[in-house]
Amino acid sequence: MTTKPLTDQGKKKALFHSPPSIHLLDTEIQTRFSRFQNELQQLAQKIGELESEADEHELVLVTLGDAYTNEPDRKCFRMIGGVLVERTVKEVVPSLETTRNGLKGVLETLVRQYKTKEEEFNAFQKEHKIRAVSR
Repeated sequence: MTTKPLTDQGKKKALFHSPPSIHLLDTEIQTRFSRFQNELQQLAQKIGELESEADEHELVLVTLGDAYTNEPDRKCFRMIGGVLVERTVKEVVPSLETTRNGLKGVLETLVRQYKTKEEEFNAFQKEHKIRAVSR
């Protein structure tokens, strides 16, 4: 088998093309950039969902506050796994508080993850000299 000598254009490509292990290719940079954006968007969406759910729990707790102090044996209904279950206010309020506090804990964790991911994304943009361009 014979090898063909490199043309001038082929020599230039061979000289100026850096191996992928040393520098990221443009497509790899674009892929990682998109991945960062998607991960940040997913985290933000999940944070929004959990904030909404925590707010709903808070609203129910505020609504049941008077009943909890004045009428703890009052009937109320709670949706558990798609089934409406009859309970008393004194049974439901502690469970709602536990759930709300758990949601707040998860929210704090997700916000920290978001900030960390955002810092990584900013460092990535700085490292690869990526700037947002307004259209």
